[in-house]
Amino acid sequence: MPNTLTNEILFTMNHTLDQSEPHFILASQSPYRKLLLKKLIANFDCHSPNIDETRQPGESVADLVARLSQQKAQAIATHFPNSWIIASDQSAALGTDILGKPHEHGQALEQLKKQQGQTLIYHTGVCLYNPEQQTYHYAHEPTEVIFRSLPTETLNNYLLQEQPYDCAGSFKSEGLGIMLFSAIHSQDPNALIGLPLIKLCDLLNSAGLQLPLNGRA
Repeated sequence: MPNTLTNEILFTMNHTLDQSEPHFILASQSPYRKLLLKKLIANFDCHSPNIDETRQPGESVADLVARLSQQKAQAIATHFPNSWIIASDQSAALGTDILGKPHEHGQALEQLKKQQGQTLIYHTGVCLYNPEQQTYHYAHEPTEVIFRSLPTETLNNYLLQEQPYDCAGSFKSEGLGIMLFSAIHSQDPNALIGLPLIKLCDLLNSAGLQLPLNGRA
């Protein structure tokens, strides 16, 4: 005969433990960022911030990424002031030009053709909202990407196979997109995918959170 009382006590204890865990929200619905954050935090919710991401006149790429990372965190914290918020933004710079998400094949092909033999800097920022202090903490990780010079047919075949149309710069570095590069220089290989985990670890540790974290959804 099952011990109903014991089961109820265990359920209550587990529920209490779950509630004692900090609640995390990733300010993104990106599947790439979700997978990266899972390396550090087992359970978290995801919400998309609705902000204007237009670049301001004269704003550098690094400043743009910093501003948008914090604004994304602020947008979510307005609705969830008692949760820890993790927000990130990324932009690719070719000189002073910003390369956004192509969204369709033709624009993606033009982006890749423009990048051939060039060196791009990917700026990836991460912002952590601390609900205990109601403060925002930011870190930034640049990644230098050097592109090979490849024929248009190769670029076209790559796009047809991987279809990276939701990725800034028109490639997925964690997949077949690695074939496009001759070198990558970065202190954190996760940054190019969309979330600088090493810098995020620094922010979490500084906030007194011990990794790895279970979190709760």
